Amino acid sequence: MRTIVAIGIGTGNPAHLTAQAIDAIRSLDIVLLLDKGTDTEDMRALRSNMLTTHGGEKLPEVVTIEDTPRDPELARRDYRAAVAEWHARRANKISDVIREKLDDGGVAGFLVWGDPSLYDSTLRMLEQVREAGEEFELRSIPGIAAPMALCAAFAIPANRVGEPIHITTGRKLSETAPELLRNCFVMLDGGCAFRDVASGDTEIFWGAYLGDTREILIHGRVGDVGAEIAEARERARAEHGWIMDTYLLRAP
Repeated sequence: MRTIVAIGIGTGNPAHLTAQAIDAIRSLDIVLLLDKGTDTEDMRALRSNMLTTHGGEKLPEVVTIEDTPRDPELARRDYRAAVAEWHARRANKISDVIREKLDDGGVAGFLVWGDPSLYDSTLRMLEQVREAGEEFELRSIPGIAAPMALCAAFAIPANRVGEPIHITTGRKLSETAPELLRNCFVMLDGGCAFRDVASGDTEIFWGAYLGDTREILIHGRVGDVGAEIAEARERARAEHGWIMDTYLLRAP
């Protein structure tokens, strides 16, 4: 039986890898890498650095799979349909590579940013590959997710005493009930949605490139630092070609 492992690698810092993740990397015959083009070249370099740092004496072969973006027109009309169509295309390409590259008894892996179970599509796509007829054991190795890396960067707990935690996306923030903004982590927000949703008195902890040498941290009231965060985000994205950021909102 072939095995495919989704390995959580944290936010890009090789020190974020757990001992379990390192053991999993050293068991791999191949690493499957979805390539999003030249804009994310340094993200590929970060993965390569992790393999070099933790891969042991014999590094696995890296197999690149050309990725294609979601259909923007379809996404505007029906976001879920656009994601489903995008995932289906990815799953078909992954299936082709598995058949061509992964022998019986072989082990392949995906190095997944953060944790494979939190706002990531790798496990979902691999289930689609299995449903299409490919046989393999699927394993998942947990990693340090962005919300936890954010709390560590600011040395704060994720919630206040006796209060729940809510995790959502920038696209869904406007639909979030006010009481859930008490401890609300927001991920995948390309438009700084907090400016339209949070009150000026809401506290925000914002971080980009968490755990990396380029890490940017800004904390304050939305009314005081909201514009600063938006400007810092645009500058960093222009400089590096990509950005991964998250933030915690704490309404008064």
